[in-house]
Amino acid sequence: MTSPRISLCMIVKDEAEALPICLGSLAAADPEGWITERIILDTGSSDETVAIAENLNCQVFHYEWNDDFAAARNSCISHVTGDWLLVLDADEQLVDQALSSLKPLLQQPNIIAINLLRQEVGAAQSPYSMVSRLFRRHAELEFRRPYHAMIDDSMAELLQKEPDWKVVDASHVAIRHEGYQAGAIAAQNKFTRARQAMEGFLKDNPKDGYCCAKLGALYGEQGNWSRGISLLNRGLKSTELDAPSRYELHYHLAIGHRQLGNVEASAQAYQAALEVAVPDIIKLGAFNNFASLLQAEGLPEMARSLYEQAIAIDPNFATAHYNLGKLKREQGDLAGAIAAYETALSLTPEAPEIHQNLGVALLKAGALDQSRTAFEQAIALYEVQQPSQAEALRRQLGELNLFPPGQGL
Repeated sequence: MTSPRISLCMIVKDEAEALPICLGSLAAADPEGWITERIILDTGSSDETVAIAENLNCQVFHYEWNDDFAAARNSCISHVTGDWLLVLDADEQLVDQALSSLKPLLQQPNIIAINLLRQEVGAAQSPYSMVSRLFRRHAELEFRRPYHAMIDDSMAELLQKEPDWKVVDASHVAIRHEGYQAGAIAAQNKFTRARQAMEGFLKDNPKDGYCCAKLGALYGEQGNWSRGISLLNRGLKSTELDAPSRYELHYHLAIGHRQLGNVEASAQAYQAALEVAVPDIIKLGAFNNFASLLQAEGLPEMARSLYEQAIAIDPNFATAHYNLGKLKREQGDLAGAIAAYETALSLTPEAPEIHQNLGVALLKAGALDQSRTAFEQAIALYEVQQPSQAEALRRQLGELNLFPPGQGL
């Protein structure tokens, strides 16, 4: 069977630091060389982005930015000649063997698109998402929406006209997204641009559930949960709502209600989110947050069950291990808590709060030397990440007079 020809498509601006890392991931992800061209659309870089792209065997095209991501992406994909299109952002990388693992799907003649599982590095609550970034070159597939641009709308229309096509979900992580790491979170003006773009779209499309989910969550993230909840509820009334959007709407409603102190409504929304037919790995945030709510409401066994379900879905979900450790410590199971904290630290060793909680558990268990080491590691990490917290922890430990004089932390 003929190997697929894949065109990499990217829109970039001032990505001189990230672009080499993204493009450098391709060799290990695509050992058979299926990516036959690299199309870069530059939207006005002032750094070395263009030169770097050209030196890394990319075809570079230029585009005057007009605050419309869909228009830019469509301009980019207009230049491709491959059979399939792979769309990446500069802060993403393909994981090793990503394309090789997709070979059976790429070679099925009736598959039009493959939704890729993306790991959200640094996003502790929702560490995975599904993105429609690998699809066949087809005249009727295009990106829509000025912000959160995606092909899903045009895909739905195509499937109505040509129902023999199939869209499938990949089962293994294909993309790592670094955008949630410390220092990479969007600046406030980016939030403003996102809000304005989505508000403009929603004005013309008032019943669009997907936009209600994204904009409602953004309002909440900016501290306006009352407005966010109103928009999320509007989204749930949409008559054309796909499962991922329905999940997001319930999930963010649950967060909003808890932020406003409405525990019962929050629990109902988390339960509704867990019942939506999306892959369980996408629902890890709902499992974890619902468990946290139940734990806070004095229902530890129900919380434990949800944490354990989350860990069964993804044994590398550090947040669930950490929260399970806190629950076990509250229940007096110090050995279980220590084991859970140590597992979490094996997955996220740079998390000072986990070292701190491990120190507390070890101290309660009578392991003074090990406790001291854990507290020292917590303080060292806080010094870099949250200096005020480092000083607060030092002061607390000093007031407790736990360690010998002259050996203060």
